[in-house]
Amino acid sequence: MRLDAFMARAAAAYYAGRDPFGRAGDFTTAPEISQAFGECLGLWAAVAWQQMGRPAPLLLVELGPGRGTLMADALRAIAEVMPAFRAALQLHLVETSPALRAAQARLLPDAQWHADIATLPAGPAIVLANEFFDALPIRQFIRRGDAWLERFVQDGAWHELPPEAAPPLPGHAPEGAVLEHCDAALAIVQTLAARGATLLALDYGPAEDGFGDSLQALSAHGRAEPLAAPGSVDITAHVRFAALAATARAAGAAAHGPLPMGLFLQRLGLMSRAAILARSNPRQAGLILSGAERLVTPEGMGRLFKALCLCHPRRDPPPGFEPA
Repeated sequence: MRLDAFMARAAAAYYAGRDPFGRAGDFTTAPEISQAFGECLGLWAAVAWQQMGRPAPLLLVELGPGRGTLMADALRAIAEVMPAFRAALQLHLVETSPALRAAQARLLPDAQWHADIATLPAGPAIVLANEFFDALPIRQFIRRGDAWLERFVQDGAWHELPPEAAPPLPGHAPEGAVLEHCDAALAIVQTLAARGATLLALDYGPAEDGFGDSLQALSAHGRAEPLAAPGSVDITAHVRFAALAATARAAGAAAHGPLPMGLFLQRLGLMSRAAILARSNPRQAGLILSGAERLVTPEGMGRLFKALCLCHPRRDPPPGFEPA
């Protein structure tokens, strides 16, 4: 089985009936670490809406919304600071997991759900994607001699075979070099760019594309073997931000970033917001501040994670992406 097909089947089984987030799960995402994260993204979307000319209605979309925590925090901040935007937005969530849809519905009962972006209504849209693209299935190509082979999976082991309808591959590469390619991510970006949507993606990966095997799996917050127990571990790979940006530009959009997520969040005022939350809740102040620091510091998530925005080419740079 080709690696992307293996990953797609494993992810469908993994997410179908479980909540993988938090201490009892396999990993913790930024919205679960600090409520200031979702609040800042909500206000980011509000300013982006103003830059778009305040269209009404506007689709506020989240891809892979997890438990709904990010969006619940975002909507609370939007309602408080910019009620006109809250009145104008229509909430749409792209989620395939029945278990996660149920969790999201408890926090976001007014949302409309979609299995993929193809069923989103027409119209202006702001799309948030936090740790979404890393979970999409990838293909891996490995250089052997003067040719590229593709990695397949069978019975928990790798097999290298001639590639099937491969994307353009470099003519020269070091022996054993691994190149990763994500058709699903590029297709989503192309579709959103072509419709003129504003997309904010936050995920982990290098700012520049290159060679390397980034496939990994997590279970109970620790490393796991990606091929050993498909459907029972979280399998992801680094996001190729440069490829997403190039695809967006080819479809007529502007691409801003990627920036280190820590820098982006600091520009949005996340640490200031965390300080306010800490003062209002002294008993939890240490936990609140340490969570915020985890999101912005280089030794935490601030450097490995990146922020990329795709939007209309004639729009001003979105918040956080202004030239230094």
